[in-house]
Amino acid sequence: MHSTGLTEPATLPAADLRQLRRAIADFAPPDTRRAVIQLLNTAIPFCALVATILYAVDHGAWWGALLSIPGAALLVRLFMIQHDCGHGSFLPSRRANDMIGRVIGVLTLTPYAFWRKSHAVHHATSGNLDRRGTGDVSTLTVAEYRALGRAERLAYRLYRNPLVFFGLGPLYMFVLKNRIPLSHPVRDWKSWASILGTNAALAALTISLGLDTVLLGYLPVLLLAASVGVWLFYVQHQFEGTYWARQAEWSFPEAALEGSSYYALPKPLHWVTASIGFHHIHHFSSATPNYRLRDCFERFAELRRARPMTLVASLRAATLALWDEQQRKLVSFREAADLLRAAAPG
Repeated sequence: MHSTGLTEPATLPAADLRQLRRAIADFAPPDTRRAVIQLLNTAIPFCALVATILYAVDHGAWWGALLSIPGAALLVRLFMIQHDCGHGSFLPSRRANDMIGRVIGVLTLTPYAFWRKSHAVHHATSGNLDRRGTGDVSTLTVAEYRALGRAERLAYRLYRNPLVFFGLGPLYMFVLKNRIPLSHPVRDWKSWASILGTNAALAALTISLGLDTVLLGYLPVLLLAASVGVWLFYVQHQFEGTYWARQAEWSFPEAALEGSSYYALPKPLHWVTASIGFHHIHHFSSATPNYRLRDCFERFAELRRARPMTLVASLRAATLALWDEQQRKLVSFREAADLLRAAAPG
């Protein structure tokens, strides 16, 4: 069992890992009181901020733009609540989870049922080199990249460019891709209903508020939040010592605990992100509500063995792009080129 250098809990014997999962299960039952408080302390200020922003836009007040930043922060937190609803972990009632998830999905421009399905695949296949492509960040191995033609290499380099990935990427993902049902309409009618239903709700809101108001007032909030969300999802799995393995060697506990970062953010940012920085715990036990992830972290010493990734240190992750199967780590394009030159004869 290999060690990535970022996390160590997966080096525990299998029996201990099973015991740890059973112990963490005690934290899984949702707490209605904590969930409702979290929803209220997020949704109420968010709605107030957005209403103020839209009012300012309608009256030509420039100061409304300044509120886009706190508005985006609260939208990120709302998305994390939607995320918990998708896992069925926010409230005890599945119907309540789905109802809240669908409503927030309109605000985040993320079709709830469609996203929930792809995200479940992400959890089931995270770190599996033979099951890439659904709900994850497209990642090639060094060997796969070298086998590409020049045009394909250029396309992949553009895709992994930080300006494209965190700039144009969120715009494409949330504004365009989430609007288009691409799956088969008969075999996957739930995804079609989710996407088209969300589109209909967005159209109704846009008509009632006015296109100019939505574009000038709400779109900046959405795009700021989307960029933050894409960054969080990226850095939680794309770091140097992450975990990837072929199907024959792939292990769920290792993928969860070694392939998901412990993002040690300042406390205000942990609040904004609903503790998603404890991502190694979330992947190990996705039924645990976000408001109990810190409780798990503080309760179990095995989970505190994860080496924290700081905000500053995480910036290096933006340069990583290829999985080196020989060294079992993510490398940059430059590092991959250096490896190729070092392996060249003569």
